Amino acid sequence: MLKFSKMHGLGNDFIVIDAIHQQVELTSAQIQFLADRHFGIGCDQLLLVETPSTNKVDFKYRIFNADGSEVEQCGNGVRCFARFVYDRGLTDKDTIAVETASGVIFPSLQINGDVRVDMGLPQFEPIKIPFHVEQQAKTYSLPLLNGQTREIGAVSMGNPHAVIVVDNIKTADVETIGPIIESHDQFPERVNVGFMEVVNPSQIRLRVYERGVGETKACGTGACAAVVSGIQQGLLSREVQVSLPGGKLTISWPDDQSSVWMTGPATQVFDGEIAWAMIKNH
Repeated sequence: MLKFSKMHGLGNDFIVIDAIHQQVELTSAQIQFLADRHFGIGCDQLLLVETPSTNKVDFKYRIFNADGSEVEQCGNGVRCFARFVYDRGLTDKDTIAVETASGVIFPSLQINGDVRVDMGLPQFEPIKIPFHVEQQAKTYSLPLLNGQTREIGAVSMGNPHAVIVVDNIKTADVETIGPIIESHDQFPERVNVGFMEVVNPSQIRLRVYERGVGETKACGTGACAAVVSGIQQGLLSREVQVSLPGGKLTISWPDDQSSVWMTGPATQVFDGEIAWAMIKNH
């Protein structure tokens, strides 16, 4: 049997697996099966807790989208990761060092149950996003179909994001434009697409179409990307409350040389087991 926990961060839901105390090797097809909401367990992403490759950190953290692809970072996921390892007694530290595919991050458990995460420095250089464009700018005119264009901000928060400012989040064309930009030729590793409505300099509303998943209830790195892009464009203050379909996050970016900080909840839903025989058939 494979033991797992089901968790969520503002409705962005995860299968979290302790791969330290049980042997776990999953193919892309098997991850797709586990993520399926009808035939499997159901999730937006699957998170693996692994032994780190260096003694300078406490854990290694791997993230797989529902389509089986491995990605570099997940802000809501890391909050659930931190809550999981602490609640399971895998660590007694309030602040842990976590190795990810995009570098080391440091989530901290707060007294009220929230998790605060140092998400690192945002990257705006196109080559580091990656984004194929001639030169760096605060916004870009991205060509779409039939001669149309969309104005976007582009940033990496350990994974690539495109940010579009919209007048009304409720009527934003997330389902039509999201997948077009997600797989745009100028983003060679695909991209997460955020649709941001600025309420005032310290508050935004946000919907995110995530690569390999579709629209989710919340996206932590997407919230960070939207805020730093908004700050760069002179639209936002240095600390912003982000309202997502699943709830609220607080994002702060003290100055251009500082890390981006994300604070929000992580919720345990249930623990379970699934037979390896079911998984191995896929």
